[in-house]
Amino acid sequence: MTDTPDYAAAPATPDDAAALVDFNVRLAAETESKTLDPDVVFAGVSAALADPNKALYFVARPVADPAGPPIGCLMVTWEWSDWRNGAFWWIQSVYVHPDHRGRGVFRTLLNHATTASEQAGAVGLRLYAERENHAAHRAYRRCGFVEPGYIVFERCPSGTTEL
Repeated sequence: MTDTPDYAAAPATPDDAAALVDFNVRLAAETESKTLDPDVVFAGVSAALADPNKALYFVARPVADPAGPPIGCLMVTWEWSDWRNGAFWWIQSVYVHPDHRGRGVFRTLLNHATTASEQAGAVGLRLYAERENHAAHRAYRRCGFVEPGYIVFERCPSGTTEL
């Protein structure tokens, strides 16, 4: 898989933190109507950027402006599969700036993450989307993702609150 010609993806750096925070805050508002605390998100993004064992962020930029601000991102975390003796890479926090949607930015990020996962020996890629985010569902299907028949359940530890 190669990047689309107009965009290039690369690992995020600490200089990308502000854009990643902005994208995550926008993502929560657009897809779940949730308001995130930017300070908490900044701490989370910074922790991931400082420790690649927590997560990896990838960002996309226009090829014509490689030093410009990111216009899209995705984050990857890992899940060990004893059934497959390998790790699944979970794609999360996918966001493409509205001015660049539908132009191949997500595919560029996905191609980059796919190559990195293959180089790391991952057994597959997984992601989840909000039930009503039909635009994301269509994009993921176009990129070869299928629904595996699982439902995601969540339980937060006592003392925490839902976002």
